[in-house]
Amino acid sequence: MESTNHLNQQEYGAIERAPLPRNMIENSMFEEEPDVVDLAKESPSYPIDSDDVVYEPRSSRLLVRGLGENDLDEDEEDYESSARLLGMSFMNRSSNQRSASSSYTRQQPSGSCSMPSAKTTVIGVLILVVVVSIFMVIYFVPGCTFTRNGCSKTNSTINKIFPISTSGELFPWTELRLPSSVHPVRYDISLHPDLKNMSFQGSVSIKVEVLHETKIIVLHSSDMNITKATFEGKVVPVLEYKPWQQIAIKFPEDLKKGTYGLNIDYTASFSNSYDGFYNSSYVDTNGTKRVLAATQFEPLAARKAFPCFDEPAFKSTFLIKITREPNYISLSNMPKVKTTNLKNGLQEDEFKESETMSTYLVAFIVAEFISYSRNVSNTTVSVYAVPDKKEQVHYALDTAAKLLEFYNTFFEIDYPLRKLDLVAIPDFLAGAMENWGLITFRETTLLVGNNSSPIDKQLVTSVIAHELAHQWFGNLVTMRWWNDLWLNEGFATYMQYMSISNVFPDLDINTEFLNVRFKALAKDALNSSHPVSAVVSTPEQVEEMFDSVSYEKGASILLMLNATLRDGEFRKGVIEYLQKYNRSNTESEDLWNSLSQVSKQNVNVSEMMHTWTVHKGFPLVTVKRNGTQVTLSQEHFLLNAGNSMDDSLWHIPLTYVNESCSVLSSCKQVFHLKDKTAILKLPGKVKWLKFNFRSDGFYIVHYDVEGWKDLIEALQNVTVLPCEDRAALINNIFALSRLGKVSFRQVLNLMNYIKNETETAPLTEALFQLGQIYRLLDKRSELNLASRMKSYIDDHFGSLMESQSWELETSVSKMTLRSALLEMACSLNRLNCTTQAKRLFDQWVDSNKTFQIPSDLMTTVFKVAAQTDDGWDVLLSTYKHSICDAEKRKTLEALASTQDVRKIIWILQKSLDGSEIQTQEFPLVIHTICKNFAGYLYAWDFVKENWGKITQKFAVGSFAIQSIIMSATSQFSTKTHLMEAQNFFNSLGAKGSQMRIVQEATETIKQNMRWMEENLDTLQHWL
Repeated sequence: MESTNHLNQQEYGAIERAPLPRNMIENSMFEEEPDVVDLAKESPSYPIDSDDVVYEPRSSRLLVRGLGENDLDEDEEDYESSARLLGMSFMNRSSNQRSASSSYTRQQPSGSCSMPSAKTTVIGVLILVVVVSIFMVIYFVPGCTFTRNGCSKTNSTINKIFPISTSGELFPWTELRLPSSVHPVRYDISLHPDLKNMSFQGSVSIKVEVLHETKIIVLHSSDMNITKATFEGKVVPVLEYKPWQQIAIKFPEDLKKGTYGLNIDYTASFSNSYDGFYNSSYVDTNGTKRVLAATQFEPLAARKAFPCFDEPAFKSTFLIKITREPNYISLSNMPKVKTTNLKNGLQEDEFKESETMSTYLVAFIVAEFISYSRNVSNTTVSVYAVPDKKEQVHYALDTAAKLLEFYNTFFEIDYPLRKLDLVAIPDFLAGAMENWGLITFRETTLLVGNNSSPIDKQLVTSVIAHELAHQWFGNLVTMRWWNDLWLNEGFATYMQYMSISNVFPDLDINTEFLNVRFKALAKDALNSSHPVSAVVSTPEQVEEMFDSVSYEKGASILLMLNATLRDGEFRKGVIEYLQKYNRSNTESEDLWNSLSQVSKQNVNVSEMMHTWTVHKGFPLVTVKRNGTQVTLSQEHFLLNAGNSMDDSLWHIPLTYVNESCSVLSSCKQVFHLKDKTAILKLPGKVKWLKFNFRSDGFYIVHYDVEGWKDLIEALQNVTVLPCEDRAALINNIFALSRLGKVSFRQVLNLMNYIKNETETAPLTEALFQLGQIYRLLDKRSELNLASRMKSYIDDHFGSLMESQSWELETSVSKMTLRSALLEMACSLNRLNCTTQAKRLFDQWVDSNKTFQIPSDLMTTVFKVAAQTDDGWDVLLSTYKHSICDAEKRKTLEALASTQDVRKIIWILQKSLDGSEIQTQEFPLVIHTICKNFAGYLYAWDFVKENWGKITQKFAVGSFAIQSIIMSATSQFSTKTHLMEAQNFFNSLGAKGSQMRIVQEATETIKQNMRWMEENLDTLQHWL
């Protein structure tokens, strides 16, 4: 699945990275058992009911900055384990027995005691052992309490072991993960969606195989009314435990090994969020409202559309039938086999039985779409959209065709299905979803209008490349459990960049890949991060895995490995992996073992890469040079480390260059750092050393004083290093400043060279880093320092800003740089920038919107226009009536950038309720408003006051929730706001306060506070 992380990053521009989306060893799959006492009390996975939230928001708008910095008390809850509670119960009973028998105990005279004889002691111990044993048998024998008539009464303590089902009976399963004794073999699914009443009827027939004798079958079901269930033709009762979205069927005798048939009839309403089987709507150009139904099952929502074994390892085949009205079409994973006319005027479409696949990849759509198609390598590739946008599908069709041919060749395994549909959904939360044979997209990530720029095409190409890569990584070979999600998402992310650099070199995708690697480093530097392969069990934890670590860090370590191996060994290992585990489930070690088998390098791939998947974070490599002897050391790069005693060690394939050869790939040399410290002997003297060539490695490098001095001097000739290395030096030194390893004065020393810089990657990285500091100062009302930072940016980038063209441009690299420079210039109210933006906007309005504003400048131009009432009104009308989705999204971002409080409140309300702005855009609205001084406190208050509604729209732990929380809090840097954020999230209870993104938000605020405290004086002195 393509998270909106990538979408947001592309569209927010280079200087404002998207908020980091949030955070495994497979042998822990079945190890975590729930607390037995808490089972029946477990609250539903999501959403959090607004009635359960007791927090009364205190208006942040009334907090005068610099005031109210008092400590607030924090409530702490002590959660006791069920084992402890059972132990306490036992001790209490024993205590009562001792108290009752105390009258029979002879009291010794005060101040004296007598020692029992050895015989008495032995007899006493034996009696005690017998009594305790009898008591424990009576207490713990399952399902039985002894009476005079024998074992005839159910033991009440059994209720503490099994949860209570909705019928009041005991639910026969006590784990979030399904039992492994029964596996599905084939599903026959019949669905009849009713788009008028927003509900559907369904029937599923599951052929199951019993692998181990069992008396229960447990599977998933959520928000369904099961009307009838039969097993082998006999009606059977169904037990349901809603908090875990599980249903069960109990049998009086063990089911023997073999295959059986389970049939379930049910009804349900369409999902009111963006997962499961949900309804969507749009208004066409004639003003007519159109409705459709679509699916989004990853990670845990297939169970909302049909009862199923909803875990990745339970692969099966699927035969799907859909009943619809004649004016609609239906689509599913496989080609349609036939359409049958029914007596009631409806039609039933039947689709070919699918490949063996996981439930989260099943998909179906009922809509009024049209398509264009093309045959590519015996596969019919089609792109679907609403009729009004049929002319915007051609770029996607051409791109998908080229990328499909590339992947068929690269993997040496042809795409196995006869059709591949790419469908633009008008109301879709994720960037895209890789359903096998039926990939669904946001309209923004699939459709390309006539006036779309190469940057718009770069976004669409990236998302298509990502989803097509999933047809092999994720669909053909699937991770066994969500702990190894990176095997899907990390690989798809890496392949998207690698494939585009080969097939579409003009799109300058390598600069974008460098940018996301920097973003992944920033995310992974926090203590709230997690290993690439991390333990997950709850639905919220599964949702949280769809973050920068699984996507960008996963891709980054694959890039590092590919740069380490030679002679095409990486590709050979990938092909070996896909062939060996074709249509199976895997773990991380399976991939490393495949790569180890083909590698001829003197390095154990499995051992090396294991260190990168089991440790959270990444290493800081410190370089100290004394003549020809270089001392290298590694430690965990951890912001807010506190008293952490982390002894993690990575096997780091260090690359380095020196002044004699520093630009070509053939220049790099490799040293494997496995220990805490090591010595590198150089063959001769050098002027300087630069480690991590082109930033292909996932680590940050710190040099001693002389090392930094030598590199800063070398940068006076900007061509001495590749642009990736120059950008990395900027990124690393700002990170080291946050860590406290270098002073901010040293940062400014390095930044002096930037006036001579001309390349996109280092310039946009410098703008991003300085922009972060400027916004922090601005939001703290450090007005003098903010003004001086503005002057600093003007001094170092002003001439470059003035030299930018406002005409149409074709180079992606130049457009990326221009967009970043001019957006920064206009946001700082540089007169020439705002004047030019107003000029273009007026031309556009005067031409009745036919004048073409360069697409890469549209966001900047519209943001300037949105600061006036007339301009804002024009843009609102444009947003409502535009059929170009790239333009529509840029317009919305401009609307949300207004400084008018009334408009800010209006757009917050309308984007959440979905009445005039699609709810899928709410995270973008929050992000944009929070960038500006005028609205960020209003947005924070709005999130607090509407948390219940927000979590009904977006799943707890999902990327949308991650984005909302980080956007609203990441620029706080005062104790007041830290305590307010902590109190709010604590008020949400365990599921709210324990989200990893909440920990990340708190950690980020503390880091902002610390950095400000340590650097305000330096800024005062040197800016």
